[in-house]
Amino acid sequence: MGERTNPDSSPAQRAEQLRAELRRHEHLYYVLDAPEISDAEYDAQMNELKAIEAAHPELLTPDSPTQRVGGKPAEGFRKVAHSRPMLSLDNAYSEKDLADWNSRVCGLAGQPDVPYFAEYKMDGLSVALRYELDENSGDSRLTTAITRGDGQIGEDVTSNIRTVKSVPLTISATQRKTANTPPEFEVRGEVVMQKNAFARLNEEREQQGLALAVNPRNAAAGVLRTLDPVIVNKRRLFFYAYYLIDGGEYSLSSESATLKALVALGFRTVLGRPVIIPTQQPYFPPTVEMMMNFINFAETQRDGLNFEIDGAVFKVDSRQIQHRLGYTGRAPRWAIAYKFTARSGITQVNAITVQVGRTGKLTPVAELTPIFIGGTTVSRATLHNADFIERLGLKLGDWVKVERGGDVIPKVVEVIEDADHTRGGQPFVFPSLCPECQSAVVRAEGEVDFRCVNADCPAKLRESLLHFASRTVMNIEGLGEAVVQQLLDRKLVKSVADLYSLKKEDLVALDRFADKSAESLLEEIDQSKKAGLARVLMGLGIRFVGERTAVLLAEEFGSIEALQAASAEGLERVEEVGPRISQAILEFFADIENRDLVKRLADAGVNMTAEKRLRSAQLAGLTFVLTGTLPTLTRDEAKAKIEAAGGKTAGSVSKKTSYVVAGEEAGSKLDKARELKVPVLDEAGLLALLEASPGPD
Repeated sequence: MGERTNPDSSPAQRAEQLRAELRRHEHLYYVLDAPEISDAEYDAQMNELKAIEAAHPELLTPDSPTQRVGGKPAEGFRKVAHSRPMLSLDNAYSEKDLADWNSRVCGLAGQPDVPYFAEYKMDGLSVALRYELDENSGDSRLTTAITRGDGQIGEDVTSNIRTVKSVPLTISATQRKTANTPPEFEVRGEVVMQKNAFARLNEEREQQGLALAVNPRNAAAGVLRTLDPVIVNKRRLFFYAYYLIDGGEYSLSSESATLKALVALGFRTVLGRPVIIPTQQPYFPPTVEMMMNFINFAETQRDGLNFEIDGAVFKVDSRQIQHRLGYTGRAPRWAIAYKFTARSGITQVNAITVQVGRTGKLTPVAELTPIFIGGTTVSRATLHNADFIERLGLKLGDWVKVERGGDVIPKVVEVIEDADHTRGGQPFVFPSLCPECQSAVVRAEGEVDFRCVNADCPAKLRESLLHFASRTVMNIEGLGEAVVQQLLDRKLVKSVADLYSLKKEDLVALDRFADKSAESLLEEIDQSKKAGLARVLMGLGIRFVGERTAVLLAEEFGSIEALQAASAEGLERVEEVGPRISQAILEFFADIENRDLVKRLADAGVNMTAEKRLRSAQLAGLTFVLTGTLPTLTRDEAKAKIEAAGGKTAGSVSKKTSYVVAGEEAGSKLDKARELKVPVLDEAGLLALLEASPGPD
C-alpha cells in the first residue's frame, strides 16, 4: 500500500515521497505484473502530486510521473543517427537450418560447442533508448528514443516513449551500480501492443465505423508514430528490453549478464519473468535438440501470451565469441531467428489479378474470400508466376490452402480437392498485354517471369518511385503510395530524378498538403541527396543488385563514374559478383536513358560517391581460412587486413586454400589443414606476410 500523507512534511518532501511511490507502483504494475494498489489509489496519489506541482511549480522535475504525457502534439519527427547500426537477423525455418548455423558458429569459433542464449522473438517495433547523466542528481535520465528506421537512421519518438510506463524515465546511481552500468548508456528493445489492448482498439474503431487494425504490430507502429502523446498514452504500449550498449558497443561479458543488468535497471525483459519461462534462470541450449525443445515449448505458450511472438532468437552467449564471429553485411553471425511454421487456412479464390513491379515483372495475385490467419485478415496472396499457377492446376473458384508466416507475404500453397471443396471451372489465362499500359509482355529464354518492356509503363514508374523513397534506399519519409500516385496523375514526375526538381507550389496543390507538410517533404528529398553511392545503386533498380551487392560495389569503385567505366572482368573481381550480376550492370549502363538518369541525379546534387576500400594486389589470388583466437586481432580485423591486401577469406579448408591462420583453441580446420598439407600461419606470420605488401596503389 502507498504511504499516507505526513501532515508535518513540507510540499517538497511530500512531492518527492509521492514520486518515489508512483515510480515503484508503475514498476510493480507495468514491469513485474504485481500491483499492490488499485487503480483508484494510484490515481489519487497522482492527482495529489499534480496538485502540489501546480501550487509549487519550482518543485516540478522533468522525470516526474506527471510528465510522462505533456506538451502540445509534435509537428513531425526529426531523424537521428544510431550509435551503431540496428541490424536484421538471419532466419532459420527448420531444424536443418539451425544445425547448419550451429556448425558454422562452432567452426568459426574454433570449438566443438558454443553456449547459446534463447529468447522469444517478439513481433514488435525495435527502439533504442538513450540515457544520460544528470549532473545535479547523479541519476541517469531518458533523453532520446529512436525508432529502427532504416537501421542507420531512425526517428526521434522521445515524447511518445515517455508515455510508455514500462520505460524508466530515471535510473538511479544505485541501480547502475547493481547492474555494473556506466552513467550514460543505451538500451534497445521492442515496443509492443498487448493483445487485450489491441482488442480494445479494434472495438473502438468498429464503433466509430473505421477500418479495423490488421494486427498488434501494425497497430503499435501506427500509435508510436502518432504526433499526439496523449493518444499514445491511451493505447498503453509496453517496452521489452534485450540489448545494453555502452559507447556504441554491446556491454557486459555475455547475453545472460546483460539480461540480469536490464532487470536491475528496472526494465521489463522477455526472459526475466517466470510467467514466460518456467525458471528464472537464462536458458542455454548447447545442442540443436535443445534448441528445438525451446522452440516447441515457445509454440505451446504462444497463444497464451498477451503479446505476439513469431519465433525464437538464439544468440551466442559469450561476448568474446561474438566479437570473434563478427558480422556479415546485414546481420550478426552470432545470432539467428527461428521463424515458427507458417499458419494456414483454407479459403476460395474469387479472382486473379496481375501486378506490375518496378522492373516490369508481372506477378499474379489471388483475390480471396477474406480469412483470419495468424492474427491477420488475409484477402490476397501471391501466386508467384505463370508456371506456379500451371503446376498447381489452379482455376478460378478453387478452394486453396493459404500460408502466412511472420512477415512473409501470404501465399497459396496447394489446391484443395475433396468432398467438401468442389473445384472451380474457369482456367486462368496469363495476359499477353501489360494490365497497366497495354504494351506487349515478354518472357526471356530461361526465365519464368513475364515482363512489361515499355520503359514508360506507369506501374513500373510508380513502383520505382516507391522503391527509391523506401527506408532502406533513399529514406524519403512521406513519399508514400498516395503522394506518388498524385505526382504521377499530375505528371509532375516522369523519373526518380524529377523528385529533385519538385517545388513547394507543386506539393501544396496536392490533396492533404499544406505549407508545413510540403516543406517537410522537400526537406526529406534534399536530405536524401547525402545517402551515398550504395543506396543510389539500390535505388536505380539494377537487376540482381541488392543491399549487400550495392555496398560491395560502392566500396570497390568509390564513384558512379568508376563503376560505369568498369569491364566485366573488373566487376567480377568484386566479392559475390558473378557473370549474371556483371552482365546486368553492363546492360544497365549501356542504356542511354539510364546514363541520362544518372547524369540528372548528379546534376541535382545527389552524392554518388563512397569511401573506397583500398586494396593492394600483394595477396591477390590467395585464399585464407581463419580459425581459433588470435592474440591481438579479432576475426573481422584479420579478415579486413587480408582483403585490403587483395586476398580472399573462406569459411572452410579445401585444396584451394592458400593458408590457414590459426590461433588459440584452433579446432577441426587446423586438423584439416594438416591433412591437406595446407600451410599454417600464426598471427605473427600473417602480419609478416602483410608487411611484405607494398600497400594500396
